[in-house]
Amino acid sequence: MTEPLKVGAGAPDFTTPGVITSPEVQRIDIRLSEYRGRKNVVVAFHPFAFTAI
Repeated sequence: MTEPLKVGAGAPDFTTPGVITSPEVQRIDIRLSEYRGRKNVVVAFHPFAFTAI
C-alpha cells in the first residue's frame, strides 16, 4: 500500500499516456521526471473524456 502524499511534498515520478493533436495526432508517454525542475506541471483528470459511450 502506498503512503498518502503530505501537503507541500513533491509528487512521485510517474508515466502516463498522452495525446498531442497538432499538427497531427500522436499518442505519447509523458514522464513527470522529464519536466521536474524545468516547468510547472498541473495534472488534471477528466473521467470519460473523449470516450464513446
